[in-house]
Amino acid sequence: MVKELHEKLDGVFEDMIAIRRYLHMHPEISFKETKTAQYIQDFYTNLGIPFQANVGGNGVVARVKGALPGKTVALRADFDALPIQDEKDVPYKSTVNGVMHACGHDGHTATLLILARTINELKEQLAGEYVFIHQHAEEYAPGGAKPMIEAGCLEGVDAIFGTHLWSLFPVGTVEYKSGPIMAAADRFEITIQGKGGHGANPHQAIDAIVVASQLVVNLQQLVARRVSPTESAVLSVGSFVAENAFNIIADSAKLAGTVRTFNAEVRDLMERELERIIEGTCLAADCTYSFNYTRGYPPVINHKEETEFLAAVAKDVPNVELVKESELHMIGEDFGYYLENVPGTFFFTGAMPQGEVFPHHSPKFDFDERAMLIAAKTLGTVAIEYQVK
Repeated sequence: MVKELHEKLDGVFEDMIAIRRYLHMHPEISFKETKTAQYIQDFYTNLGIPFQANVGGNGVVARVKGALPGKTVALRADFDALPIQDEKDVPYKSTVNGVMHACGHDGHTATLLILARTINELKEQLAGEYVFIHQHAEEYAPGGAKPMIEAGCLEGVDAIFGTHLWSLFPVGTVEYKSGPIMAAADRFEITIQGKGGHGANPHQAIDAIVVASQLVVNLQQLVARRVSPTESAVLSVGSFVAENAFNIIADSAKLAGTVRTFNAEVRDLMERELERIIEGTCLAADCTYSFNYTRGYPPVINHKEETEFLAAVAKDVPNVELVKESELHMIGEDFGYYLENVPGTFFFTGAMPQGEVFPHHSPKFDFDERAMLIAAKTLGTVAIEYQVK
């Protein structure tokens, strides 16, 4: 049965490419993916596959039942784009100004749609039920996974699998990891309230820029001197705003950044110590502050049994040349919410393009479309063989 799945997928690879390129040309940002959601709904409507629309927002969930009894396996793909201008010189370049698929979600969606169509064609020979979760808003917290779960997308699901096409890994590579693989992704905003004044008379003011600059330096000690060397954590200040005329001492300055962790205790420590350093820095400078810490996605923690099963299955998938254990990644993914509710695993499928390689979220990001076929075969094989696991 798996061999027949692979042969059918080989025969419809061009359809997969066509869908991916259409979606790439018509991207929509998180929480505004109404046309993309409608495209997915129309695809399933034309096939006569039952689905639910508006699941937790713009989410779509389709289900295919095999003729034989068995387990219920969910497969997930995200479909939102990013607020980035597409700078690639390709025929399928984004037609939407300032918006592009810069992370491969168009490929994820094309992969899952064609896989769903193929499994539907084989359903009379298959056991169990297959749930195809098309998730909106992965890129921007609070994300789409949590509301979709609350709306029941995991109802009756025994296990869930997902993959990310990864442009930094060679095509033919599958990377997996049991336990933590991707970090919790939190964000913070800090406003330093000083006392504005004339640039010629700094002694009459409290310079918010100087205080905020000192704070940025002080925050670098948090990971180096507060977190155990055996644990992992990242703190990055990504925004520093204090716009004034050249001769004005800033009254206020705003910082924003992210914290990435794997361990719950380290996550608590980072939040607690972050404010303590802010408080101390402002106390020394005789100014005040406001601080907001927002917990984003949980870490992606793969289940051991499902991860080992995936790794074993992937080795026999056509065109997979290397199956290896992944390193830890500090990037976030709301797939972690699914894994808090049901067993499963999330893995990387190598998608490095030929020629110059640009990282995810780059305005010139692209991937080798052959990776979609490998991803479809791997996900489909895992879903089918999980029935007899």
